[in-house]
Amino acid sequence: MSETSEPQHEPATNRARPVLPSHWWREILIIAVFYGLYTLVRDIRSTKPVSYLQAFTNAKRIIRLETILGVFHEQQIQHWFLHDRSFIRFWNDYYGTAHFVVVIAVLVMMFFWFPAHYRLWRNTLAITNLIALIGFTVFPLMPPRLLPPSYHFVDTLQKFGGFWNFSSGAINHVSNQYAAMPSLHTAWALWCAVALFPVLRAWWTKLLLLIYPLATIFCIVVTANHYFADEAAGIVVLGVSYFLANRLTLALDRRHNQREVELGHELAAPPPDRARLP
Repeated sequence: MSETSEPQHEPATNRARPVLPSHWWREILIIAVFYGLYTLVRDIRSTKPVSYLQAFTNAKRIIRLETILGVFHEQQIQHWFLHDRSFIRFWNDYYGTAHFVVVIAVLVMMFFWFPAHYRLWRNTLAITNLIALIGFTVFPLMPPRLLPPSYHFVDTLQKFGGFWNFSSGAINHVSNQYAAMPSLHTAWALWCAVALFPVLRAWWTKLLLLIYPLATIFCIVVTANHYFADEAAGIVVLGVSYFLANRLTLALDRRHNQREVELGHELAAPPPDRARLP
């Protein structure tokens, strides 16, 4: 074969199908659907007096479980750092920004730079959020910062401040303060790391990916927004979501490839004989 010969292309059915930028509207629609579901859950199980007792009861159950397991140390860890006001303010701001900014950045990177991997991880994130919404509905949980003073947790956002607040107009309208189980902060941060780790090459980017979920877990503990049990549940939910998303994505790909094959056969088939006119 000469050097000028064109390279052989593998069949279309064997190649991963990238998500093209022209499909951006579909991604916006998916986000809108899940935001609508979250709003519905917030209206049903929000920080209203009717759910206060149930959220507090569930918090005592989590504390009892962690005490039995010997891991109820969130309050002690928080008090190690409360003397540094600037340090705590940094984590208050981190809690309210990185959770959204980093996930959006990773989604955009996957969509445009790694389209062959995008659909699997988009589906994983969607299923993670769906399972979390079910958890928020059936198990509203009071975070440590909202417990009575006898538990000795500090609501760092109220005491030290930040550039956002749960009581402010915009945040108050989109936040569900009893949506603690599972921890979406943990699940989303770990999702960012495992989604990008295989496709990034530079060692320092991989190191940042490993640090990010660890920093997020530290943040939600030191700001008293989650229990260790919430974090463990977030990790489990992400694992289950990846398993389901992998099976779903493979099934959708097989269905798409089958349709392409059937369409190719239809186009290759000779046209039917036309009846002759008399």
